[in-house]
Amino acid sequence: MSELGPEGCQPVLLGVIGWPVGHSLSPVMHNAAFRAEGMDCHYVAFAVPPADLAAALAGIRALGIHGVNVTIPHKEAVIPLLDEVAPSARQMGAVNTIANREGRLVGYNTDGWGFISSLEEAGVKPAGMRAVVLGAGGAARAVAVHLALSGVSRLTISNRTAERAERLAALVRDLVPGTEAEAVASGSEEEAAVLAEADLVVNCTPLGMHPDGVDLTPLPRIDLLPPGAVVYDTVYRPRETRLLREARQRGLRTISGVGMLVHQGACAWEYWFGRRGPVSVMAEAARRALEAME
Repeated sequence: MSELGPEGCQPVLLGVIGWPVGHSLSPVMHNAAFRAEGMDCHYVAFAVPPADLAAALAGIRALGIHGVNVTIPHKEAVIPLLDEVAPSARQMGAVNTIANREGRLVGYNTDGWGFISSLEEAGVKPAGMRAVVLGAGGAARAVAVHLALSGVSRLTISNRTAERAERLAALVRDLVPGTEAEAVASGSEEEAAVLAEADLVVNCTPLGMHPDGVDLTPLPRIDLLPPGAVVYDTVYRPRETRLLREARQRGLRTISGVGMLVHQGACAWEYWFGRRGPVSVMAEAARRALEAME
């Protein structure tokens, strides 16, 4: 017998909201996990333009959708539209998971835990590292805060808008006192200087999120990175982005964002179902889907 959803209702509907969202592997990953666990749940992608975000949340309440993930560009904009936001998500200023609790929408953030879990899975321990985070949006906030919590020796936020980078650096210093967090502008001499000393670079921008391969966005100066540096891209489609490909060709260690996707998704289950999702099943489903797209 399949597992019943909340309050014995079948089936249970969940999904992901974003714009665009057609690239998302979340439906493949979660639906494979539901089948493996014998759960009558279904997960779909909802393309929600920014102007329709409030209406989409009203629809989640009205339709009784059990929960959703939130992706670009809604992670920050969704916060004032929710009934409740977990303290950690509010501190980071970003939500990537929403649970519908009898019509009350509660926001959480599992990105940071997913990122750190995927780093550890790859054998990378951030404690003592000099880390550079590219971007200052919702994903960058979660990554930066959790890198600080993990004990990096120095954290640099690089963003096209230096003021936004400085706001994130200040947030990190406030949430994790004692962290050496600084901000630089993308493409600046200051960015070049920190890249030359970096142990870990994490891309948290949409750079490379072009499955058709058309992406003319300038890459950061990875040629400046020292031997042994790790380059991590939170973008997971294509599996090897331009950033990862060029880093690999220079002999640097690279990590795809698939692991972060899988682990943050497994963490989201705790808020939807009270238990962690099956990581191995979700990882295998994501891997096969990516291979099929290549």
